[in-house]
Amino acid sequence: MAENILVVDDDRAFQGMLVEALLDKGYAVDTASSSEEGIEKAASGEFDLILHDIKLPGMSGLDALPHLADAAPGVDVIVMTGYASKDSGVQAMQKGAYDYFTKPFSLGEMEVVVRRALEKRRLQRELAALKRRGGQSPLDNIIGQSPAIQAVKERIARVAELNTDVLIMGETGTGKELVSDTVHAMSGRASGPFVKVNCAAIPENLIESELFGHEKGAFTGAGAARQGKFELAKSGSILLDEIGDMPLNLQPKLLRAVEQKQAERLGGVKPVKYDVRIIAATNQELEERVAEGAFRSDLYYRLNVATLLLPPLRERKSDLPALAEFFLDRANRRLGTDIAAISADAMEVFYNYDWPGNVRQLANAVERAAIFCTASTISATDVDQAFSNKQSATASDALSLPGAGLPLKEALQEYEKTLIANALREAGGVQTEAADSLGVSAKNLWNKLRKHDLDPNAFKG
Repeated sequence: MAENILVVDDDRAFQGMLVEALLDKGYAVDTASSSEEGIEKAASGEFDLILHDIKLPGMSGLDALPHLADAAPGVDVIVMTGYASKDSGVQAMQKGAYDYFTKPFSLGEMEVVVRRALEKRRLQRELAALKRRGGQSPLDNIIGQSPAIQAVKERIARVAELNTDVLIMGETGTGKELVSDTVHAMSGRASGPFVKVNCAAIPENLIESELFGHEKGAFTGAGAARQGKFELAKSGSILLDEIGDMPLNLQPKLLRAVEQKQAERLGGVKPVKYDVRIIAATNQELEERVAEGAFRSDLYYRLNVATLLLPPLRERKSDLPALAEFFLDRANRRLGTDIAAISADAMEVFYNYDWPGNVRQLANAVERAAIFCTASTISATDVDQAFSNKQSATASDALSLPGAGLPLKEALQEYEKTLIANALREAGGVQTEAADSLGVSAKNLWNKLRKHDLDPNAFKG
């Protein structure tokens, strides 16, 4: 069913041009020539968006905004004016307008804003329907109401229902895996499997077999044929996490899997077809990887169609209270504590921090602060302790450092092993979190775990 847009403008020529452009895009359109007529039509409840001129006979567009909000709750209004005035645009936004344009404006720009506003409207209706049914949208798992995260939610709601592959980009700790879960859960493949692969955590000599499977005898030890992750994700989705670390020599085969949804098993000659949606995620700038020759440009362009760019926490600090409250509830459950709240001075510390580790770092900080907390409310002192609980060695305790008394090379190896073990212990055996705290990639950490014969499972719990 076409979305219905109301255009309120007394300039017949301009109104006709705008109506024609909207009809060409498949929208249903009605018109009004005054604010009073527009308010009356808006009250019918038939419209998904209103485009409203400011300068009109009788009631102005600015004065009409609160009346439109009462007549059509939840319907956004985009205001238009032929009189270039930044002040009028600011006033319109303050009175609740979704956006404003100064005539003459580009129809292309207007189309983008209209589409975004209608996507927001669709999302609101979907959430309202779920609440009426007593259900919960997967989007509710993405916490925050900041403009940055709301834009992400609106984009997810649109992209999830499309039958297209998705690229999720964002810094470490911004929630790429959570977003991938949400895309899958809101898609038509939600009832199918969701198979996750960390491309950085699998040794290079094994990743082809992991992804595409192998035939019997394909290599030493391959005593039987085995399905790969693409086959196991049949009728569902596959997450290729850390796609930027995909070995260059394997990227042509991955490109074929993305483009044609088929590839041969390792050691096989017959293509295996895939009924799968590909969701790729990375914390790297893939354009830079392409420029470095480490990532194929054709694979990048093929993946970079439906893209979700996640904002870092420092760009959505208004979400800090809701996020901190969520992580405090989780910490209480995990630790068996009963901390009621986070104090205002503790939140001030959070606001003044840049969060290089993003939401994941905030979760760890809240849990550490909960451990230090001895009252019913987390204080700034508890937060300061959480941030500074990594002890640094000084000259006075140098003799107690791991490896003291050994040759330099051996001492450094022993010290590295201890640092990695401590990071794993603090992260509860979660390798990605340990890698973040150490400032290395997950693949680099995996290699060091092998070198030092460390088992991350030994640090869980």
